[in-house]
Amino acid sequence: MSTTRLRRHVNAPRASVYRALLDARAVATWMVPDGMTSHVHEFEPREGGAFRISLTYDAPTGTGKTTARTDTHHGRFVKLVPDEQVVQVTEFETEDPALRGEMTITFTLSDADGGTDILAVHEGVPPSVPPADNETGWSMSLAKLAALVEAGSVQTHTSKDKPHQK
Repeated sequence: MSTTRLRRHVNAPRASVYRALLDARAVATWMVPDGMTSHVHEFEPREGGAFRISLTYDAPTGTGKTTARTDTHHGRFVKLVPDEQVVQVTEFETEDPALRGEMTITFTLSDADGGTDILAVHEGVPPSVPPADNETGWSMSLAKLAALVEAGSVQTHTSKDKPHQK
């Protein structure tokens, strides 16, 4: 098992970043590496709440962990500290034993230079996922998160407004 640890500064307040971590529409936009499309099946942003997300490769040559071109993962939110931290436990939906097992993803937010520093830590990454690939995917996702919140694109929605919301 490996751990990916990334830092990213965004020019937006912590509250905006925190909202983007817990908004189904925002997550579908930013938590997806380049060359893939996201589909949020379920998303309950509360402690104990579940989520299920599929990432599908745009190119037919992409190799998925769940199906030929798709990586699906599910999990739950284990800790939410408003405007400070989101901790979730997730696992791939796969038949491959080398990809099984729970992973913990922690986002910690802190004020810095008029914006927010994000520390993203992905622990328990299965050995068959190359650490460099995981880091590249997370770097792409965090860049999209930064662009989204810096543009002021994250709104506060009611549950009935969110697609794929349970």
